[in-house]
Amino acid sequence: MIGPRVTVVLPAYNAEKTLERTVRDIPEGVVHDIILVDDASHDRTVHEAERLGIPCFVHPRNRGYGGNQKTCYRNSLARGTDIVVLLHPDYQYDPKRIPALIQPILEGKAEAVLGSRLADGGALEGGMPFYKYLGNRFLTIAENFVLGTSFTEMHTGFRAYSARALETIPFIENGEGFVFDTQVLVQFLHRGYRIAEIPVPSRYAPECSSVNFWTSCGYGFGTLWTLVRYVADRLGIVRSRLFRRPEAGECRAEPVAASVEVPER
Repeated sequence: MIGPRVTVVLPAYNAEKTLERTVRDIPEGVVHDIILVDDASHDRTVHEAERLGIPCFVHPRNRGYGGNQKTCYRNSLARGTDIVVLLHPDYQYDPKRIPALIQPILEGKAEAVLGSRLADGGALEGGMPFYKYLGNRFLTIAENFVLGTSFTEMHTGFRAYSARALETIPFIENGEGFVFDTQVLVQFLHRGYRIAEIPVPSRYAPECSSVNFWTSCGYGFGTLWTLVRYVADRLGIVRSRLFRRPEAGECRAEPVAASVEVPER
């Protein structure tokens, strides 16, 4: 394959049942590399990844969604990628939309792209729980107001990042939980990077991973606190480590084996 190197990262936790469907739907001829990071799953996610021939990095203990992404990005950057695509391996997002997702970056029109489930108005029809829809809309409106943006959704787990831009934000300073996603976007905007969005279908099913109501509440408060830190830093009131410039190579992982053997569960 020629052209910019595209890496799909799969932050996995108990994704055994949906991993193969997710990987099989990734379009051929578009993606150069796939990396899975297993966050101490209780099922056979790692064995399924190895059966499919996917390079796999294993956390010996659960670090959380944000901690998983840190390992995803550090290893993809260490492997020399140009574009990183975040894709949940629970089949909640349609991998067939990857070509459209990366197109604005390939065309030089954006440094990050969001796959918005709310752009076409079909989120509820696709099975998104109503309380999540309301929370998503409220937080996105609040973020647009503070950040001066006009996105339809800022809480999607289907994204693409320019590797060159990703290396200039200190994502290793971000939280280990779901607030990581918000913090990355705010860091991109703080650096003046362009973020585009494309519509993607909303697809919820019983086997798709989902956070509960109280976890969602914690995520909401974390998002609002991130906005406070952004404003305080912008006004020079309190400088935040979220917005410092990382040192050269800081966001790349040390070279490690691409596959980790784990015992039978």
